[in-house]
Amino acid sequence: MTGRLVAVLVVLWICALPVRAEQVVAGLSQEAISITTNFDGSEILVYGAVRREAPPPGSLPMQVIVTVQGPSRPVIVRRKDRRFGIWVNIDASAIDSAPTFYAVSTTVPLYDALTHTEDLRHRVSIPTAIRAVGTGLLDQERFTDALIRIHSADGAYQLNERAVRFREETLFDTSVRLPANLTEGDYLARIFLTRGGEVVDVYEQLIPVRKVGLERWIYLLAHERPLIYGIVSLVIAIGAGWMASAVFRYLRS
Repeated sequence: MTGRLVAVLVVLWICALPVRAEQVVAGLSQEAISITTNFDGSEILVYGAVRREAPPPGSLPMQVIVTVQGPSRPVIVRRKDRRFGIWVNIDASAIDSAPTFYAVSTTVPLYDALTHTEDLRHRVSIPTAIRAVGTGLLDQERFTDALIRIHSADGAYQLNERAVRFREETLFDTSVRLPANLTEGDYLARIFLTRGGEVVDVYEQLIPVRKVGLERWIYLLAHERPLIYGIVSLVIAIGAGWMASAVFRYLRS
């Protein structure tokens, strides 16, 4: 009797859960990325549709935000200044966690599609994806801004507003360009549906990024067998130097 009562209560609880009237159904053009010796970057097409159980509520338009985030790492940001005619490091900040890659694509300007409160809750924007706590620096924000500026210049951080094409609030698509210097690991793609700045639904999918072939062998050798890697590198360097010397002597003879 107790078991039946528990089952009934569970069913009633499930039925009482709010039904999401709008959900995102999405896919990626690549479910995994392989880094080879001639890898020069990649592009991921993100596409999907909005599934509705009822007509759209209210008159506020729906917006789409797409983010792709790489593995996070601790980072030390240093500040330089000119002292006695030379540039020296005068200060540094240890940032607890910063994505190695982060791209944000939107249908409209980011904060037209998302409130600041929802941004803090879901960590959508680039600054909220960076964690810098307990540094004790009064100007910590300047170090974070500097990190964003550096990574934005090399393509590791991207804010692509109005890059998501949204047709009749039903079908959407966009593309995200990944640079050549990708960090190996699991990348997380997220798609947010928002209405009136509030998040309606979230879709997530992992994208494994792995080195393969010779690139993978060298990476594993360097990280798991550093002594053997050092010896092999030394032998290759000596062999290359001897070959170059032999060619030079042949050309002079």
